[in-house]
Amino acid sequence: MDDVIKAKGEGADKTLLSAADNAQEAGTKLYAQIDGNRQEVLALARTAVVGGPNLKPGGFSTLPPYLLEELSRRNPANSDFLKTYNKTKEMQEKGVMFRPRLSGDNDSSREVYDAKGKEEQPGERARFEGEKPSGNKEVDQAYDYTGVVREFYKKEFGRNSIDGNGMKFVSTVNYGDNYENAFWDGKQMTYGRPGEDSPFKTFVLLDVCGHEITHGVTEKESDMKYYGQSGALNESMSDVFGELIDQYAHKQTANQADWVVGNGIWKDGIKGRGLRDMLNPGTAYDDPKLGKDPQPAHMKDYWTGWGDNGGVHYNSGIPNRAFALFAKSVGGYAFDDPGHIWFAARKAAGNNPSFSQFAYHTIEQAKALGHADEVEKLQKAWEAVGVTPSKTTLDTRTPQPNLPDDGRRTFKKAG
Repeated sequence: MDDVIKAKGEGADKTLLSAADNAQEAGTKLYAQIDGNRQEVLALARTAVVGGPNLKPGGFSTLPPYLLEELSRRNPANSDFLKTYNKTKEMQEKGVMFRPRLSGDNDSSREVYDAKGKEEQPGERARFEGEKPSGNKEVDQAYDYTGVVREFYKKEFGRNSIDGNGMKFVSTVNYGDNYENAFWDGKQMTYGRPGEDSPFKTFVLLDVCGHEITHGVTEKESDMKYYGQSGALNESMSDVFGELIDQYAHKQTANQADWVVGNGIWKDGIKGRGLRDMLNPGTAYDDPKLGKDPQPAHMKDYWTGWGDNGGVHYNSGIPNRAFALFAKSVGGYAFDDPGHIWFAARKAAGNNPSFSQFAYHTIEQAKALGHADEVEKLQKAWEAVGVTPSKTTLDTRTPQPNLPDDGRRTFKKAG
């Protein structure tokens, strides 16, 4: 650092600024633009410079990295999958903050834009709150689905939009030229437009919309770290509430629902029912173009590795199955008692729970909400996936990054 300061004093090129200086400068600029916590901004700036596992990513994508990688490997003539994978990775590594408050951003209104194949946000204005249908299928579906998500959270949980304070629901459809994904980036919902040779029919689906927007709700409720079991619970919360929203819209009970995330996402001829099967993880698809759904359904098959932020998309199948089993054993609408127990447990468990700790809090919240008679069913659901509820048991199954006290995140290489 002294050498850098000396060099600057001698009139050397300003590009000799150290990584720490750049981080400080980036943090200062962000602070001037965002009405938020300065220390958090600086910490995020340091993360972007130092690198390592992003415990607070800049975006959450619908397709897990393992699926995009497998699609790229099995379809080498189609570069769209690799392009989307790299773009998604770039987005997630930015570590951006939740969208800052905007003027008039308190009416929970809907705004839908059309990127028309360009990689730009938000795109051209297509349909705003109260306007008549545009005639564009993707635009009108995004508008309608967002309305269902808004109604669900308002009616079932008394929540005023994503942040609880009326944040606008902004969506962009037809993003990118053959962009094979959809994502929530802390600011808005964005849906890619599948290519002609893609196995995907569409990304504009109700449970996909609910899944991605729920990432925003989770960030505001508990800010679960996006790594290991905490990250898998983050993904599972989005799967759970995405399916609850779908069941709510179709007035389905837990025993009537199919519990398939992304039902309708595949084109005809693809051997698959969706992206994930909550009730039977690992069975959602099995096709030569895709490979086989790799999700484990039990702790004995827990995925251990550095990839996918410590297996957040792989291992989410375990808590997913626990919820689906519990909801079916309770009966009725899953968005009633089971949904409310999960919603409350998310906040009670804090920002870095293990599966065991989260399971413990579901039991405690069941009691607190007056559902003590359902605790035995809840315990059996966790037992069925190999998770033992415990207030103190930490995540020891996932390779852990080194997190020094200064907030810098370095990543150990697997041996």
